[in-house]
Amino acid sequence: MDDRPIGVFDSGLGGLTAVRRVRRVLPAEDVVYLGDTGRVPYGDRSAATILRYASEDMDFLLGQNVKAVVVACGTVSSIALHTLLDRGVPVVGVVLPAAERAAALTKNGRIGVTGTAAAIRAGAYAAALKKRSPGSETLAVACPMFVPLIEGGSTASGEALLEAAAEEYLAPIRDFGADTLILGCTHYPLIAEIIRRRVGSGVQLVDVAAAAVDEMKKLLTEKGALAERDRPGSLQCWVTHSPGRFAALAGRFLPGPDTLRVRQTAL
Repeated sequence: MDDRPIGVFDSGLGGLTAVRRVRRVLPAEDVVYLGDTGRVPYGDRSAATILRYASEDMDFLLGQNVKAVVVACGTVSSIALHTLLDRGVPVVGVVLPAAERAAALTKNGRIGVTGTAAAIRAGAYAAALKKRSPGSETLAVACPMFVPLIEGGSTASGEALLEAAAEEYLAPIRDFGADTLILGCTHYPLIAEIIRRRVGSGVQLVDVAAAAVDEMKKLLTEKGALAERDRPGSLQCWVTHSPGRFAALAGRFLPGPDTLRVRQTAL
């Protein structure tokens, strides 16, 4: 038994999709969430900058006495995950669990990948898929406008831009004939219906945040480190900019009665 919280971090709001999954499959766990809203998005940063940001995010969560960390960021998971290991707690990124899930789901061996420019450039999803499904074909497409548009909130103009961006980015996936699509950024499940309309209802979408949390549940179960309490787990959120705006938008990721406690920190 270990009643310490699970840490989750992302560059902005997107990692709350991982928190949503924790709520579903590990309801007794306390969660500390860090959203680096002051520096979002990570996807257009250099590798050196992403490495530094990831280290600072990890240091913050370790300072909160977490027992494990879910790296709910496709960019960090693709570029910097190796630098976050061996820090005394289990660490799970989104790339390997998502690749395993996609390899198990595909029937025709054609797998699409969407992600930030930095994540797609790193090639981590494609490399992981090659190992887990050697006979499959992969098409990876960068979707650089998705995160800024999602973080911008829901407006009529924003929705129109999202629809246009989705058509541009996802047409190659549709033409490729993929039957499975990895949503390689934890923001993307929020626009799953927009994506599905572009690629077709027969394409199976892989939520990378859900895959990562399921892997973390497995690790904590094997270690005997799950929380044992009679109450639902708590959620404490930290951001690096605009806590009020974060709280207002977070309901799009965390539907239900959660009352968010959002604080601001400097990393």
